[in-house]
Amino acid sequence: MEIPAQDAAHMARAVELAGHGHGTTSPNPVVGCVVLDAGGQVAGEGFHAYAGGPHAEVVALAQAGERARGGTAYVTLEPCDHTGRTGPCSLALLAAGVARVVIAVPDPNPKAAGGAARLRAHGVSVTSGVLGAEAERVNEEWLTYARLGRSHVTWKFAATLDGRSAAEDGTSQWITSAAARADVHRMRAAADAIVAGIGTVLADDPHLTARPGSASAPTSAGPASLPSATGGTPVGAVASPAVVRRAADVAGGAEGRQGAGRAGDETGPGNGATAPGGGGQDGGQSGGQGGGQVAGAGAGVGGGSEVRVGWAAPTSQARPGGGVAGGRRPLRVVVDTRGRTPQDARVLDDAAPTLVAIAEDAGTGLKADLLRLPRHGRGLDLEALLEELAAREVVSVFLEGGPTLAGEFLRRGLVDRVVAYLAPALLGSGRAALGAAGVGTIGEMHRLTFDEISPIGPDVRLIARPATQPGREQ
Repeated sequence: MEIPAQDAAHMARAVELAGHGHGTTSPNPVVGCVVLDAGGQVAGEGFHAYAGGPHAEVVALAQAGERARGGTAYVTLEPCDHTGRTGPCSLALLAAGVARVVIAVPDPNPKAAGGAARLRAHGVSVTSGVLGAEAERVNEEWLTYARLGRSHVTWKFAATLDGRSAAEDGTSQWITSAAARADVHRMRAAADAIVAGIGTVLADDPHLTARPGSASAPTSAGPASLPSATGGTPVGAVASPAVVRRAADVAGGAEGRQGAGRAGDETGPGNGATAPGGGGQDGGQSGGQGGGQVAGAGAGVGGGSEVRVGWAAPTSQARPGGGVAGGRRPLRVVVDTRGRTPQDARVLDDAAPTLVAIAEDAGTGLKADLLRLPRHGRGLDLEALLEELAAREVVSVFLEGGPTLAGEFLRRGLVDRVVAYLAPALLGSGRAALGAAGVGTIGEMHRLTFDEISPIGPDVRLIARPATQPGREQ
């Protein structure tokens, strides 16, 4: 399909906007929207900033106001067609009088899908598939979660140029620079869960918390904003109650209702429970009079993290309701088949919630939140682990758990992205960054494709992904 240049340009902007929701929308997707007026000029822009807050379409329509009538909306994910914590975006677009909607990716969640069909049924022209690959990439964590029913996995490791993660005597602090370590903490803060194996816990006694430092200091300005192409309300801002109320009225319509939503009733395969380190608890009531998409008025718990475009260095973001970037505490998960985690391990302190995954038949006196899983070989069923985490609304996992666990995730095809920090140093011996990964001959190598190669202080950060990812890009 040949894409008109105007459609490509405006959808590219919508994809860029969507990226600014990374780390703050879980368990919801990241979505961006651009609204043109009838003359083809940009009238409004927006992105979904946090779970329970206004969707991208509602932010853009509120900014556009009456200029949206007869215009075109570009949105990276099919507009939702159900009432959860917020009203249907399909109704918001109809109420605004938009004449055409351009969609990048259809919504794979049957609970929320149907917006395109409703729009067509009411005479709106709908075009789908514009910059679908780009929109898939910016929203890949949530799409993996929604399509496959499991958490998306990013494996991170730090190593020397010869692939060593520790010296021969086991020492590993510090292979990479302070700049690289700070970057890791920013990435941790944008994940829903940080996973490590028992070997790492016993050897290093890690804290496994996100400590992004001054880069994520609380702000008082509300959600981070982008410059508005229209010169009006900053993109993504919901600081003005009048703008939010107008968006709520448009989104709510006759089907709206007053009341607090519950986590899990909006998108994804969650079970309706708010999980530690998942989407966080929206403050107060999510959705006001008329089912509108407005922020809660109470204090948010565990909400919000880093704002980033793709994998650029995150900046700070605050949430209405009290949750602030840097205050979000990703769930810590220890993969511990036999339940050997020491009771005094730092990973069991109260700095963040922790889940210890053990075999369903393991006997242990460990006092912790335990998740019993089937055995698989000498370890645990990692597919079952990711499915259980998804049921707890953990969309994204940051895997840091040593060479053995990383090898098992790779062997089972459960690594969706690799982030490697390479230091300009050589060890020649010591622990390799990756253990056995099911490769017996050169033809069985796990092939990757590079997304990014970036200097981080004196080190280099490489971001890559498996060359084939069945089930995700559909």
